[in-house]
Amino acid sequence: MTDVRGTLRLSTLTEEMDVDAVHAYLSGESYWARGIPREVVARAIQHSLCVGVFDGAAQVAFARAVTDRATYAYLADVYVLQAYRGRGLGKWMMEAVTAHPDLQGLRRWSLLTNDAHGLYAQFGFTPLAHPERSMERVHRGVYAPSARPPAPA
Repeated sequence: MTDVRGTLRLSTLTEEMDVDAVHAYLSGESYWARGIPREVVARAIQHSLCVGVFDGAAQVAFARAVTDRATYAYLADVYVLQAYRGRGLGKWMMEAVTAHPDLQGLRRWSLLTNDAHGLYAQFGFTPLAHPERSMERVHRGVYAPSARPPAPA
């Protein structure tokens, strides 16, 4: 799917996602994936339903849904470059991902966010009704150089 608004273009075609641009943001600017290796970003993009916004050839926004395309989707890695914030790009990506034909009729969507609750609430996201039922397994520091296996010789 593609959509155009002025000079900006939204795409859900995986092959159009700029792995280097997404990696640069996630590894250097995000609070959730700092230090993530490029190969992990490439694999995540390949195995997710992605949405990107482009200004010419430059990718300026990104989101991905980790999903089985039948029952569940986890919204991840949503960002808009600082220079493009305040233009409704987050909302545009949310409209695209929640309307995507492969994601209709899902039983559950989830996400984790530090600062965009108002955006996600517009699309039906709410705090957990039963947080006592939720569990997680977190490996903090997994992207730190000391946590990575040594490179092959």
